[in-house]
Amino acid sequence: MKKELPIAMSNKHIHLSQEHLEILFGKGYELTKKKDLSQPGQFAAEERVEIVGTRGSLKVRVLGPVRKATQVEVSVTDAFTLGVRSEIRNSGDIEGTPGLKIVGPEGEVELDKGVIVAARHIHMYTDEAKEFGVKDGDIVKVKVDGFRGLTFDNVLVRVGEGHKLEMHVDMEEGNAAGIKNGDLVEIIK
Repeated sequence: MKKELPIAMSNKHIHLSQEHLEILFGKGYELTKKKDLSQPGQFAAEERVEIVGTRGSLKVRVLGPVRKATQVEVSVTDAFTLGVRSEIRNSGDIEGTPGLKIVGPEGEVELDKGVIVAARHIHMYTDEAKEFGVKDGDIVKVKVDGFRGLTFDNVLVRVGEGHKLEMHVDMEEGNAAGIKNGDLVEIIK
């Protein structure tokens, strides 16, 4: 039996802490939901900020809800454009990563760490993990069929009650494989 799941591409974005949200947008500010994302409780906000590195800047969308720590997720090409070192990391693993300046309509934040290139990963609900024969923290291989088909190695499996089945890659990885959001891929372990 094939172990298939949908795949989605993630564009550059930022997750803000409440403290940084209020510096950038004003005291007591709350994010305005634009649309829900595939993972339960996650959403794209109307708000955008400018991220500024040593070489250039980019406008990025804010994703909600707020988090404990601010994290900027970019592609390797975006990191080059900004002039920051590209660090491939799992979400939340920001120690030792580069920082940059964040500019909002009401203020600026000098981030000393938190810029990552998000490592490819799979979200799974606990029952789905059992069906796929994997557990939280496993590393798997994923096969993409098609004209530009390839195999993604080193894919982290994240299992939890609040997850919906989906693999996430950045725009560069998705474009290299010729995928579209919602295409099915196969775990081949």
